Amino acid sequence: MQRAARSRARRSVAVGTLLTATIAQASLPPRPLTRAQADIRSAALLALGKRLFAETALSASGRMSCASCHDPRYAFTPSNARPVQLGGIDGRQWGTRAVPTLMYLQAAFPFTEHYRGTEEDGALDGIDQGPAGGLTWDGRADRGRDQAAIPLLSPQEMANASPDNVAARALRAGYGPRFGAIFGNNVAARAADVFAGVTAALEAYEQDAPTFFPYSSKFDAYLDGRAVLSPQETRGLAAFDNPARGNCAVCHHDTLLPNGGHPDFTDFGMVAVGVPRNPEIPANRDTQYFDLGLCGPDRTDLRGHHEYCGMFKAPTLRNVAVKKSYFHNGLIHDLRAAVAFYAERDLAPQRWYPRAPDGSIAMYNDLPPVLRAIVNKEPPFDRNPGEAPALSAGDIDDIVAFLRTLTDGYRPVQQQLKEGQGSALDPLGPWGPRPQRVQGRALAFLAFFL
Repeated sequence: MQRAARSRARRSVAVGTLLTATIAQASLPPRPLTRAQADIRSAALLALGKRLFAETALSASGRMSCASCHDPRYAFTPSNARPVQLGGIDGRQWGTRAVPTLMYLQAAFPFTEHYRGTEEDGALDGIDQGPAGGLTWDGRADRGRDQAAIPLLSPQEMANASPDNVAARALRAGYGPRFGAIFGNNVAARAADVFAGVTAALEAYEQDAPTFFPYSSKFDAYLDGRAVLSPQETRGLAAFDNPARGNCAVCHHDTLLPNGGHPDFTDFGMVAVGVPRNPEIPANRDTQYFDLGLCGPDRTDLRGHHEYCGMFKAPTLRNVAVKKSYFHNGLIHDLRAAVAFYAERDLAPQRWYPRAPDGSIAMYNDLPPVLRAIVNKEPPFDRNPGEAPALSAGDIDDIVAFLRTLTDGYRPVQQQLKEGQGSALDPLGPWGPRPQRVQGRALAFLAFFL
């Protein structure tokens, strides 16, 4: 399927909107507020979400939080190199997919099977560009609160049997007063209202711009004219953009948006790249089990749509150098190897796929044979053994150098000199201790609840 580059104007959900939607969803009585009161409650909701994100008491094991898999020190991805993470009621249940980053999702739009964009947002006007949008690897959650509910209730993750269990754990952990202050004193009387508050608070936290979409990389400074790419980084950008070579920008848009916003390095589209089966995932020991992405097993509404089988979200490439595992099944643990896979998948398949019993190479072996025709064949996947590669070894090195400029926390040399610092890349990135700016009228309120 031909996929045009798509871009999104930078946007995020206002926390005040989240409050209003949560109250409506939970059937709570409206509380007329002044603008100042609304600002205070919005700040409190975000602060509550930050606490809940790190709260292990919300899990059945009492040892797992959102931050256990989405570590702020690693761009909200795992701190370890396991392909999938452990969770469940005893902390020993293996997941089936790699944990994606939670960063730069603020512009994600609701899932659609037939995305039709406009020239204003960088797409081909009115052309059907296939399935796109939503959150998670298969796009099955359209809102942050819906995504937050998935790990809370998953038997492989935080393992709560029901939303009521989540609510009970939150109240036992002492969050009742905070929910009461934000949503009203009667909120604790209904478990559904508490659960709605939990997921809304997590959603609000994940819309915090300085934390989840700071746009503070060297490449952002370059786009703003505050930094210069090195010769190798410049070559990498050229190879990244070239449609006959890397062709990366077709899914990972990298130019300024029409409104001047910086790119998120994903078009939120779905694509089947034919990643080899990962034998380290316990579920894959069953030879009849296949993770088919859009058409199951986690997503159920598109089962039977074989044209979507094997498709997964094109993730943002921002902070990609911080990650320890790549692709939906965490097969690869080195950034250069991940780029090399794109260059060599069809050109040198013996380097990536195992041998079948008859001695042939088992291409696209993580899909049933009848579903392998959907695998993407656009450059650089358009080469066959013996042909010239779309990307040379030098090109791969150059692209990796460019991708490293997407790590947040960069400070231009002029700023370093002014601050008396010696490193252009802050090792803490945007996730280490930073001064927090809070409006003066909210300070007394937050002092009580934090």
